[in-house]
Amino acid sequence: MQGSRFMQVQPPSAAQGEAYPDHAFLAGSQSSFCLSCTCMRSRLRFLWNATKGHRMTPWRSPYLLWRIETYTGVKMKEIGFLEFWAFMWRERRELWRFLRWTGEMERWVQPRPKNS
Repeated sequence: MQGSRFMQVQPPSAAQGEAYPDHAFLAGSQSSFCLSCTCMRSRLRFLWNATKGHRMTPWRSPYLLWRIETYTGVKMKEIGFLEFWAFMWRERRELWRFLRWTGEMERWVQPRPKNS
């Protein structure tokens, strides 16, 4: 598509030996924000499961608070709305990398059937 912001390009991390065939990345960006349906589906599935019972208020999710506590050392009781979103914004690249990793692990656990 001409004039589209979305193109098939390799993210900066591809130079380090990681290949992402059939993934569409935001053209011209330095991030690895993947726009592939299967990739986004696995990321959304993790977020959906992680916020169980707190879909509209993820900063109250005990699982996410525990993950933030183990990552930063800040106690769960001290994490509120502003601290949660500040952490999400500050660590957004690492969080996207983590979500990409969860997708890769999910593909290892549930491999595609081979057509033979």
